[in-house]
Amino acid sequence: MKRDPNVIFEGSIPANYDRYLGPALFEPFAKDMAARLKDEQPKNVLEIACGTGILTRRLRDSLAPAVRLVATDLNPGMLAFAQSKFSANENLEWQEADAGALPFDDGLFDAVVCQFGVMFVPDKESVMRECYRILSSGSVFLFSVWDSIERNPFGQIAHKTIASFFEHDPPSFYELPFGFYDADLIRGLLERAGFKAIEASLVRLPCLSSSAAEFAIGLVCGNPVSTAIQERDVEMDDVIRAVTREIAQSCGATPVESTMQAFVWRAVHE
Repeated sequence: MKRDPNVIFEGSIPANYDRYLGPALFEPFAKDMAARLKDEQPKNVLEIACGTGILTRRLRDSLAPAVRLVATDLNPGMLAFAQSKFSANENLEWQEADAGALPFDDGLFDAVVCQFGVMFVPDKESVMRECYRILSSGSVFLFSVWDSIERNPFGQIAHKTIASFFEHDPPSFYELPFGFYDADLIRGLLERAGFKAIEASLVRLPCLSSSAAEFAIGLVCGNPVSTAIQERDVEMDDVIRAVTREIAQSCGATPVESTMQAFVWRAVHE
């Protein structure tokens, strides 16, 4: 089956994602998520859709060295980039894996964690079922999803500005990360998988970047929207300049100061 190009993070995307989007978008939420997981006191942890290892680094640093941590991602390029951040003597296992068809035995883990990855799996129901299957009784599933694009100015600016370069069928990437926030839908998926004690926390954090120019590089080149731009022969530099201008006008040029918000879900295996 051909994969959706909007979920393929390869080539130069991982490096741009990590350098330009990591500090602004993902580090603040990773700090929050790592603290939540530490409170659960797990012994065997699986991270799905680990990306460039931003949350992975926080987890390994915050959990006791003896805690088993397995990090997975479907994109080899993201996984390789994440691995490069760790030394060989750290207690960490890496595996390429599809979150909708996890290659692990039933009840193997006592915590599964995922930061902003569930949205990219086509079959959300399969993710919930698989996470339930590999968790032991009484263990926890923690994951985050972005709130709507209207509540995340950086996403709205990037999506609208990039779309303005295309007369027909503009790139749809930004609809994906910001399209899975409906609480009733998510709760229903978790309940059907078997989870109990389901709760969601709204987390609102500052969105800060050293400059609009750097942030714009990340928003254009740090995700698969860059592939769509290249395929349609639109000048990447023109798009970056336009996004820079709009970010600077709305959130400041140096530094960028805005807000962002997401939901962190916690569900318990019965």
